[in-house]
Amino acid sequence: MKKLVDLARVIRSKNAGPYELTLDMIFKNNEIYSKVKENKLINAEKIAEIYKIDKDLIKGIVYFDPAYAVKVTMKRELASGAYGDSDIYGAQQHAPLLKLEFDI
Repeated sequence: MKKLVDLARVIRSKNAGPYELTLDMIFKNNEIYSKVKENKLINAEKIAEIYKIDKDLIKGIVYFDPAYAVKVTMKRELASGAYGDSDIYGAQQHAPLLKLEFDI
């Protein structure tokens, strides 16, 4: 098993407007990226599981070949800046991704 943190150059999160969040994973090389993409290792079920949310909150997953990147867009639990929101910019929401491991 390989950890995402060992396979990716960049793991980050940010707002995609006030109601959505994007998760970006940019892999170190095409070989790793291709294995992740071909086996659909990053999918709505996996993201919903690690974020403990309903799969329907995952709005899209885009594999972007030129950058060896995967972008996940999901609905925010609270709107950015709403009462109780502890991360207005969505920049700290990537932490659950650090737990991801892949059998590659």
